[in-house]
Amino acid sequence: MKLSEIKSKLPNLGELVFKLPNGASVPAHFHVTEIGQINKKFIDCGGKLRDEKSINFQLWEDGDFDHRLGADKLLHIIELSERVLGLEDLEVEVEYQSDTIGKYGLEFYQNEFHLTKKMTTCLAKESCGVPSSKQKVSLAGLKVKEDNSCVPGGGCC
Repeated sequence: MKLSEIKSKLPNLGELVFKLPNGASVPAHFHVTEIGQINKKFIDCGGKLRDEKSINFQLWEDGDFDHRLGADKLLHIIELSERVLGLEDLEVEVEYQSDTIGKYGLEFYQNEFHLTKKMTTCLAKESCGVPSSKQKVSLAGLKVKEDNSCVPGGGCC
């Protein structure tokens, strides 16, 4: 979900809800402690130079149960970040603390923001020797050769 898409959803929300991939909600007293642009320049395992950019939101919650971040306040924080940091309209990643800092994608449905799982992968499978996936075959579709088949009492086992 791009930053502009988030901004378009916020004015219509009465309550700001973020759901984790397991269906649990981020506690209502969370704060957005950071908004920024991440510029990642790296070389993949195949030696190719790569450049990725994203917008990062960091969600945090602690014992401050009296304050709630509203949709209007989050919109204000985003707009301030755009002006001061010159943010581009990029995909948003969300960091949230669980057992360790988790990094999530973001989707919106049913008037809630949903944190989505992100997975690692090899970006250079063709050049670093990762074997291609084996073709899956249905065993039910295999034909049995009658002359080589093993039958009970046939002595083949």
